[in-house]
Amino acid sequence: MKILTSKSRPAAWAGLIAATALLGGCYVVPLQPQPATVVLPPAPSAPPAPVTFTARLYPSNDAASAYGTVVAVVTNDLNGRGHFTTNIGGEGFSGEATRMAGSGREGLANGTGQRGSFISCRYTMNTPSLGSGSCRHSSGATFSMHVGS
Repeated sequence: MKILTSKSRPAAWAGLIAATALLGGCYVVPLQPQPATVVLPPAPSAPPAPVTFTARLYPSNDAASAYGTVVAVVTNDLNGRGHFTTNIGGEGFSGEATRMAGSGREGLANGTGQRGSFISCRYTMNTPSLGSGSCRHSSGATFSMHVGS
């Protein structure tokens, strides 16, 4: 066994430092590379699709009896308003349906006809798809309205 003298110690330290530096540059390489992880941003949600309801207008006075039961269509665009269409006595009506300010259930639907007549309705939705109300035609005919099926 060799005994280190004070003269050989710096050489031993230099060898130890060199060996450490050589081994410190090594690292382990995996045999099977790990799959890359890709983080995707959340997909933007599609806006809700409009909902279409059928409304039935039942005559509630003698003037409306001449027209019989009338079917109207309301398309709700889900932002507090929608489109209202119907045909009364051969005249097509179209207009807008809106919720009343401060109410999530009550609304108005108004339509103008191709021949200058108009119809105005008030309604209350009891559920998101069922409601009731009343309509008045410019001729004086009044209807009881039932929304949904």
